[in-house]
Amino acid sequence: MDRAETAARIAGLIEPFNKKGVAIADYTSFAGDLEWDSLTVMDFVAAIEDEFDIIITMNQQAEIETYGQLIDAVVKLQGA
Repeated sequence: MDRAETAARIAGLIEPFNKKGVAIADYTSFAGDLEWDSLTVMDFVAAIEDEFDIIITMNQQAEIETYGQLIDAVVKLQGA
């Protein structure tokens, strides 16, 4: 799966968590722009892991701050 396909699937998963209707771009930050708390992040990470059948470690989560970084991490974890 390429980056564009991965981005589209992740964008779909963000929808229910994007309560403020923020426009999503590579630079969109989860804490700053979307104003997610730690519980929301954990729920979203679980959804990502289920969708892509991957595991995102706590260390990896700490390094992922933006939508673009998440896409790149998921692509890498899938071995694409």
